[in-house]
Amino acid sequence: MRAELYQVDAFTNQLFRGNYAAVVPTTEPLAAALMQQIASENNLSETAFVWPLTPNHYQIRWFSPLTEIDFCGHATLAAAFVLLSQGAGPVIRFSTQAVGDLSVRQNETGRIEMDFPLRPAKIANAPATLLAGVSAAPLEVWQSPQAWMLVYANEQQVRELTTDSAQLKQLAPYDVVVTAPGLQHDFVSRYFWPANGGDEDPVTGSIHAALAPYWAERLGKTELTAFQASARGGELWCRLQGDRVLVGGEAVLYLKGEIQLPV
Repeated sequence: MRAELYQVDAFTNQLFRGNYAAVVPTTEPLAAALMQQIASENNLSETAFVWPLTPNHYQIRWFSPLTEIDFCGHATLAAAFVLLSQGAGPVIRFSTQAVGDLSVRQNETGRIEMDFPLRPAKIANAPATLLAGVSAAPLEVWQSPQAWMLVYANEQQVRELTTDSAQLKQLAPYDVVVTAPGLQHDFVSRYFWPANGGDEDPVTGSIHAALAPYWAERLGKTELTAFQASARGGELWCRLQGDRVLVGGEAVLYLKGEIQLPV
């Protein structure tokens, strides 16, 4: 059995920037164990598997090298980029297992814009393991459905932060995002997920469903620019609309190939 595989750099318009994702479009679902084996073999932040339900409506599932992921932004962007390039659209709907249906379109700027549910964070008391896992104490600690969120005073603190993955791994199933006001963007962030994928994720679209409403309230605006300050870096555009947040970005194709699968 053969299947197409695409590797896309998401939240960037330059190769070797943003976050890498594999996309495997199929005509029908694969077994979950096989999808996990493919994702582990790819060894990228995520591999997205998509198959059609009706015209322009697809099921999507995301796998890191370690486990299935409930919600992934950059691999959704990568999947939409592939499907749009194949003539799907103008609006694509993805059905997910954990966060409902997500609609995606290419807007007038050429960016791909994903319609996510807001997943706001709540102020929380930090467990000792969390504070032991970061090199600098935050100003505030919040918790979203996905991750602990640590707020810092400025971008430099976020960029210079170091972490202890062994400590942060104990916070499973939660990941950790650190954030601060940006110098050239409204806010910046970095994302650490040793329990679910790797030490640091290059660009994490999904967590902006929590970051965008936080910074929208702090900054008094509903349209925000964001930068994830990992080594690869990635740029995102966020717009709040009621109980939804539109997260936009660009993408570039790195690889198109064919994988061999067991019959």
